[in-house]
Amino acid sequence: MAQTMRPNAASNNGLFATDGKTHPLQDTLLAVTLVLGLLAFITGLLSHSLHLLSSWAGLAGILTGAYGQWISVTTRERFGLILGLGASAIGFFLGMAHGGLFGGLIS
Repeated sequence: MAQTMRPNAASNNGLFATDGKTHPLQDTLLAVTLVLGLLAFITGLLSHSLHLLSSWAGLAGILTGAYGQWISVTTRERFGLILGLGASAIGFFLGMAHGGLFGGLIS
């Protein structure tokens, strides 16, 4: 039961489990994935004419989120990446349903 006597340094650094170190690449990927996910999700819901933006933003969000998951270190990063990945995937699928990645560009 020695672990119950150790102070938990991670509880002072954020909402979720963290190791107390900075992770600039992982945090950047998290932010990019969340922004692309929101962009893809919102544009996928708003208009059929924004299918190019929503499908490409969704695809980019899926790729950055997948790489971020691969190199993530903390639960906080993984939690945010899953939210961004979900929003990116929904936006990507809505964009694909409304015309796809190249809809209207290829005749």
